[in-house]
Amino acid sequence: MTLDALDVPLTAPANLRDLGGIPVAGGSVRPGFAIRADDLSTADAGSAADLVDGGLAAIVDLRSHHEVRFTGRGPFASMPVTYHHLPFLASLADARETGGSDMLDQSTFEAMYIRMYESAAPRIVAAFAIMATAPGATAFHCAAGQDRTGVLAASLLLTLGASPDAIVDDYVRTGRNSPAIMRRLAPVMGPIMAEHGLALEDAATAATRAEFSPAPMEGLLAHLERAYADPLAPLREAGLTDGLVAALRERAVDPGAA
Repeated sequence: MTLDALDVPLTAPANLRDLGGIPVAGGSVRPGFAIRADDLSTADAGSAADLVDGGLAAIVDLRSHHEVRFTGRGPFASMPVTYHHLPFLASLADARETGGSDMLDQSTFEAMYIRMYESAAPRIVAAFAIMATAPGATAFHCAAGQDRTGVLAASLLLTLGASPDAIVDDYVRTGRNSPAIMRRLAPVMGPIMAEHGLALEDAATAATRAEFSPAPMEGLLAHLERAYADPLAPLREAGLTDGLVAALRERAVDPGAA
């Protein structure tokens, strides 16, 4: 099945934000360095062009091969940006096995986040290398821009020396966008979820709850503090070097905001 076969409407991202301004060690994240987003493959041409005109140079797609099969790269396929597919989960079924007591209950996702951070560590490091060398902004996305995107954003901020509070604050900002995210994802995620025996209506109910829980991200960060002398240890074992951290900080950190 393809994007044309699904007749997916191309729309503006509902959960896109620049990480610029978040406090990190020695300053704050420089605007125009890293952008987190929901699915960019279904962005409308105007939104895509605005991102490229604003300095977007690279896209890191964290979706599974199964998801990418439906929509590919979307409008960015014909634009001057590099594309990097770094799947954080093999499939939605993989998420279901590790997502806690209820895959559709965001508050139970701590175990999935821990597994992603530890098992996808090589892809996290690869994403860092892209960000450190891209000649402009790097945007990274999954489907909702919540879970896989949230883990990569947290990994980046942790590596740059952000506090746990700053990391969680960025994570929970997605909550206010949840209803719009689900409306935007429905044409693609409905068929994908149906293949795994899930109903989009159930996901919509979960996503539109009044409260978006910080618990999964807080749990991930607490686990890293408990389990490792250095919370970055899984990333270092996967190839994160002091040189890459230095290159990342050179591009990412605005010392003027210290």
